[in-house]
This record gives sequence, C-alpha cells and structure tokens, in this order.
Amino acid sequence: MVLLELLKDLKTDEKADERGIGLDSCVIPLRHQGLFLVQTTDFFYPVVDDPYLMGRITCANVLSDLYAMGVVDCDNMLILLGIPKDISDKERDIVATNFFDGFKDTAKEAGTAIRGGQTVCCPWLLLGGVATSVCSTNEIATVDGARPGDVLLLTKPLGAQVAVNSYEWLKTGNPRVKELKLDEARVVRAYQQVVEQMCRLNRNAARMILKYGIHASTDVTGFGILGHADNLAKAQKAEVRFVIHTLPIIDYMAEISKIMGNGFNLFSGTSAETSGGLLIAVEKEKAEQLRTELEQLDGFPVWLVGDVFSGSRGAIIAEDVKIVSIASRIHLV
Repeated sequence: MVLLELLKDLKTDEKADERGIGLDSCVIPLRHQGLFLVQTTDFFYPVVDDPYLMGRITCANVLSDLYAMGVVDCDNMLILLGIPKDISDKERDIVATNFFDGFKDTAKEAGTAIRGGQTVCCPWLLLGGVATSVCSTNEIATVDGARPGDVLLLTKPLGAQVAVNSYEWLKTGNPRVKELKLDEARVVRAYQQVVEQMCRLNRNAARMILKYGIHASTDVTGFGILGHADNLAKAQKAEVRFVIHTLPIIDYMAEISKIMGNGFNLFSGTSAETSGGLLIAVEKEKAEQLRTELEQLDGFPVWLVGDVFSGSRGAIIAEDVKIVSIASRIHLV
C-alpha cells in the first residue's frame, strides 16, 4: 500500500527504545524516564443515521486502536467532526449535539474524558477522534511476536457492512429487497445486532492481551479480517503466515452474500467492518482459558478463527474455510 510505504520515511529518526509507527497506534518514548506516549487518530463516514449512536460507535472505534496494543486506560480524547455545508443550522446543531453526547457517554464508559477537539465545515459528514495514553513499559504490549503454533482468536463476529447496507435498502425502498427476496425481520435483527457490537468496547479484550502474554493483535475494521490479518502478519518479527479457517458471521448475512455471489466480499475476508473485534494471536495452550475468561467478562462469545504457520509473511483464507452463523441476541418486539 502506498500509505505504508510513505510511513516508512517517518521511521528514520526512531531511537532504539521507540516503538514508532505501528499497526494501530504510535508508541513514542517521552523525555521522562520509563514513560511512553501511545496515541492514535481515526475517522470515517457515518454507517448509521442516528448521530448519538454514531458518536458511541466512533468513540469505541478510536479506542480500539489503543486496546489492540494492550493499553487499557486512555488518559485523554479529542473529538473530530466535519459538518456538511449544505445542512441547516438546526440540523447541524442536532447532529453535533447528539454526536458529542454519544461520544462522551462511551468515553465515560471507557473511564476517560474528552478535553477538546476540532469541528470544521466540509462537503460531507466526517466523524472521528484522537485517543492518547501515557504508559509505562509494562502497560504496553509488543504485538509483533506471533509464532508458528499460535492460534487466532476473534472477539466480534463479521458482517457489519452487509447488515448496514441491507438495512439501508429496506429504509429507502431499494428494489434489491424484492429482487433478493430479503427477510425484513432478519435484516432488522442483524442490523440491531451490528449496532450493539459496534458500540461495545474492546477494553476487556485489551486486559487479556497483557495478562495472557498475547503475541500479536490488531482490531478488525475497514480492510476486513483478511486485510488486517495480512497487515499484522507482515509486521511480525518471525516469518509467519496466518491461515483463517473459520468466519463467524452474524445470522442471515452469509445468506445475503451467497445470493449476491460473495456480495461485499464477505467470504473472501475483505468486507469492511466498523468498530470490529480484536484479532489475537496467542499460544494454543492459553487460548481456551483466555476465551472462557473474556466471554465471562464481556458476556459474548470469542471465536477460534485461524492458525499461525511458518511461511512468508502474510495471511490467507483457507480453501475449506468454515462459515459459522452467529445467532443474534436481539429479540424484536
């Protein structure tokens, strides 16, 4: 990727103890002995039409970059908001107020606070933030130590892009609803499930990273599970290949994708996720205990989705990949 090549030029002045530009956050030694600045920024476009929920989702998504580094506590957050020029003052005030409220509520849930930000006018709606933490060495994980024999765990199921788009078709009366003979109740249920998990923090998963000595981790977002697995594999010290053998997919989303002929590239692992789960490489012997503890903390399943082998750095979807349908916990009234 061009961006990754450009970022290499920024690494030339790193000191020996500097983690530098990582997959998810920059980790920079401070002038104070033993302390590091861990910082990330992220922004995207709205995926739901409720500004409060988008505030919550945006905050959770930004924080996941810290959580992927094993950083549990965030010291400060900033809000980034781009407001479209072509909406009225009243609409602007409603969007901004509700977005801020949602962002603030999730920040509070994460034990952090918002102390500033930037709002601009632009042609479209942009949502984002900055998360910053000051950490000692033992509060940050090294995420480049995956080894052959490790297994890969995923903390949230896949299918967000399919759910969001199919729900939008319902709302707008898109002819695809009839063409594909979509079950409207199942689409709504899947959408509500996705909204719930996009709002959910990966903070408990971050706690597991240091506790279990996890070898590598990243959050699964816009590049899909394969894209992020591939980036993570390329960042490892050892020459390892990640093989994804299982895709846990929210109920009914696999059916929609099959009807469309691998619609949204869901089965090839490149369907975009928003505020997705953490993808974790851990010793096989520790995996089951980690899964059990995290499931008890979060109240949601964790899936074994792949293995780590020796090989050229990269990731693939296994030819015989298993598709697992994950039943929604959402009950429509």
